[in-house]
Amino acid sequence: MDDAYPSTAASRASYPYVQRIGTRWKDNDVYGHVNNIDYYSFFDTVINTWLIRQGGLDIHCGDTIGFCAESHCRFLKALAFPDAVDAALRVAHLGRSSVRYEIALFREGDAEPAAEGWFVHVFVARDTRRPQALPEPVRSALQRLQKDPGS
Repeated sequence: MDDAYPSTAASRASYPYVQRIGTRWKDNDVYGHVNNIDYYSFFDTVINTWLIRQGGLDIHCGDTIGFCAESHCRFLKALAFPDAVDAALRVAHLGRSSVRYEIALFREGDAEPAAEGWFVHVFVARDTRRPQALPEPVRSALQRLQKDPGS
């Protein structure tokens, strides 16, 4: 990696939630590594698993849904099938109707991330698609992921 872009990821320990995700044979592209679009899928998976399991977000019938407003990924090391990926998640900013997550993807056993990025969700009313305050169970779950509760 170019020294002009040093890694800004913290250690695994600075992420309150880590989820193991297995790569699949089909994730490898013609260059022999996991394709870049799959890194975003790992981001989506770790975020939505947390929201559903810990925040009770009802993705099928709930009044509030989350839309991705912005995302970014820095690719630092290649992943390839059959690697297992440890997707690490924390909350950098929690607003009234939005949240900015920070995610790091680690190859199982590696101390340095293979990728790092962020993802912004804006929560909206399902019927109007207008921003809506986070439901209290979701907010409570997200607060547990804050790297600095005062942010």
